[in-house]
Amino acid sequence: MKLAFVIPAYNEEALIGKCLESVLAEIKRAGSDAQVIVVNNASTDRTGEIARGFAGVTVVDEPKKGLVNARDAGFAASEGFDLVANIDSDTLVPEGWLDTVYAEFARDPKLVCLSGPYIYYDMSPWNRALVGAFYGLTWLIYILNRYVLRVGSVVQGGNFVFKRAAWAQVGGYDRSIQFFGEDTDVAVRLSKVGGVKWTFKLKMKTSGRRLEKEGVFRTAGTYTLNFFWVTFRGKPMTMDYKDVRRD
Repeated sequence: MKLAFVIPAYNEEALIGKCLESVLAEIKRAGSDAQVIVVNNASTDRTGEIARGFAGVTVVDEPKKGLVNARDAGFAASEGFDLVANIDSDTLVPEGWLDTVYAEFARDPKLVCLSGPYIYYDMSPWNRALVGAFYGLTWLIYILNRYVLRVGSVVQGGNFVFKRAAWAQVGGYDRSIQFFGEDTDVAVRLSKVGGVKWTFKLKMKTSGRRLEKEGVFRTAGTYTLNFFWVTFRGKPMTMDYKDVRRD
């Protein structure tokens, strides 16, 4: 299956290079037929310039700021690809990530979306332990929502892959969602047309800058609140968000 990476990026000149290096290295290692799309989302720094400096990377400019706006622009540019891998510009794709993706979709023809947890490479050991505990709770919620209540599933924003045809079938991105709840919206709507799987096998390295800046408990509480709000009410409760960037 042909796969396209979609990477939204707003003022990410400090991290976009390392992200793209990891993506291109994994594509080469896996021998994959993959495209890399960076969505330069109203950046005022050198994000677009840096991304354009990588051979094989397509840069799409989306002037309307917002994570979902950027993901939607990247999705439009991914036409012709079977799978769309949605990651973030502060992520580092680990070796074997594509192997897991292709194996899971080949194993289950009814699977329409695959996701997994983050590994925060730049956080303190104590905070990483707290995040690990939260992911244990996430797994329980995933089992409950997918198999018991059948009201959706769990998707980790910045580490999910879906079938392009399935996402088009359910109407694509809801641009009224700015930031919080976008991944849950994906999980709920795609679960209506196929399987949405969350697995510890699909780990993604990422920066813990938001959790370190805002606090693990506060951040986890905000995400959890919006998870349940979108699952049961269709829209996130929290509309405002702060941009957190590395200097």
